[in-house]
Amino acid sequence: MNKRYSLIFVVIAVLVFSFLYAAGLFGNKDVTAQDFVNLQQSAKPYFGFRRAHAKGVCLQGEFIANGALAPFSQSSLFQAGSNTFTGRFSIAGNNPLAPDLAAPVRSFALSFTTTDGEHWRTGMNTPPVVAVRTPEAFFEQLTALSPDPATGKPDPSKIKAFFQAHPESATFNHWKQQYQATSSFATEQYHSINAFYLIDAKGQRRAARWAAVPQATDKQPENAIANAGPDALQLELAARLAQQPVKFDLMFTLANQTDDETDPTVLWPDDREQVNAGTLVITQWQAQQDGTCNGITFDPLVLPKGIEATKDPILNARGAAYAESYRRRAKETLLQQTNQPQQGAH
Repeated sequence: MNKRYSLIFVVIAVLVFSFLYAAGLFGNKDVTAQDFVNLQQSAKPYFGFRRAHAKGVCLQGEFIANGALAPFSQSSLFQAGSNTFTGRFSIAGNNPLAPDLAAPVRSFALSFTTTDGEHWRTGMNTPPVVAVRTPEAFFEQLTALSPDPATGKPDPSKIKAFFQAHPESATFNHWKQQYQATSSFATEQYHSINAFYLIDAKGQRRAARWAAVPQATDKQPENAIANAGPDALQLELAARLAQQPVKFDLMFTLANQTDDETDPTVLWPDDREQVNAGTLVITQWQAQQDGTCNGITFDPLVLPKGIEATKDPILNARGAAYAESYRRRAKETLLQQTNQPQQGAH
């Protein structure tokens, strides 16, 4: 199996499994969020950094809503007008020093606070789906991806057997086989993966997913910046923003009655109604350590009036892991600021 594809499987499986396990969805009440973040961060954590998607850059910009989504959601965010946001581009993994182009998954996170006090946080990723839909299947997936003690590498036969036993992974497998990473954060498409309910002014709800679709047309393969060093994506973004803002359309796909909003392994058909809610305009970037995004936990369950969580078990299991990761890095940052040394700091 291609090394990059194997990394994609590992990254997605570990992240989702950590959310599920931290929430106690495997029935083992002795395992806590603390235990699983221990596993996520590895034996030598990078103090002060996020335990997942540790390397990234902060963003500033505004969302210019066109009002098209307002009939579907009560949130003031979707009324015609603009709201500022703080965001973050990042790569998968727990190493804040990792080469940008080595990561198999890229992410785009956003945090909004409106003038009337609403809050919305969303984390979007390059994969549009995950491979399996239940906690038990994720556990099996992690087992199949675990290194063989004899070789130190995953056993391809176990991986193959796992996916043959889980036909629901077909959509994810198709995506990873055809996915070609680009040379810019600005030319990737990012997906909510999970579905949410939009709640209109009458209290009626409609399941939806969303995606940040790039307006940039200068899409190139990532090998175009292969010689730019370990921070290739960050350097490309800085150069691009020095010329002009980076823009994405915020596209919502609306489910119909045949779609299962609790199943993140299935892509909804292309003929589903789509609504362009407006334009995300990124105007500035900052290094993350002193940036405005560093103190934000991009918990997707922080939702404004007019958006509600579905019963997707993956979506509803993420809060505990996010909170524990934030608690650790906040403590570590405080200790570093007060010059209290910790063992194992990088």
